[in-house]
Amino acid sequence: MPPVLLNKRIEFAAAHRYIRPEWDEAKNRAVFGRCYNPPAHGHNYLLELTVSGDIDPRTGMVVNLFDLKRVLLDVIEEFDHKNLNLDMPYFKDRIPTSENFAHVLWTKMAAQRDIGTLHTLRLCEDEDLYAEVTATDGPDMAAVAKRYSFNAIQENHQGRDWDCYVTVYGTIDPMTGMVTDIGALDRLVQDRIITPFDRQDLRQVLGFDRVRGEALAKTIWDRLAGHLSGGTLQNIRLVQTRDLSFDYAG
Repeated sequence: MPPVLLNKRIEFAAAHRYIRPEWDEAKNRAVFGRCYNPPAHGHNYLLELTVSGDIDPRTGMVVNLFDLKRVLLDVIEEFDHKNLNLDMPYFKDRIPTSENFAHVLWTKMAAQRDIGTLHTLRLCEDEDLYAEVTATDGPDMAAVAKRYSFNAIQENHQGRDWDCYVTVYGTIDPMTGMVTDIGALDRLVQDRIITPFDRQDLRQVLGFDRVRGEALAKTIWDRLAGHLSGGTLQNIRLVQTRDLSFDYAG
């Protein structure tokens, strides 16, 4: 039997600020936008940890969930309700972006010996942004995903709300702590996806008699691929309803 994946979520709160002290205010604000604003801003983080392992024939479990929860609580206690810039030595020489923070938490979790094999760690700043690292990623690699929403007519002259998750993968910039410039990504998606699609009839915009989710996900990929300011487009997830979504990865 192949290994089984087990996912556990836990929440905690922390504050951070994006700043490079050697840069002047104009450059910090140009690169980091509102994330530069003093003194700091807080997040209710959601940490999702996925572990891999064989099912124990005695217990029927990959890992005891009580043990996994205990380890997670022990690890995040160090960060909970802290200012990551001021209170955490891990960010003395690097910016506490979601990408960097995810790697710090991965290292802390990897040191635990009784929770199985780490597979994936996803750190959500909020519902719209998360960073993810996996067992195959090096210490300077990560994926970051951002959610965007628009309303458009697909068929029968009825509008539909779409959620689009754009995932970018690449090397974490040692100066900015980011895989890609989120502000630039926001502008790109606004220009190439939101503005032409929002409150429009997609059949007219795309020239299709009927617009299916699969084709729309590929269209979004084609409109974004090759235009990113950093990193590589890894995945487009288009959520049509709570029960239906489409993924396209080139």
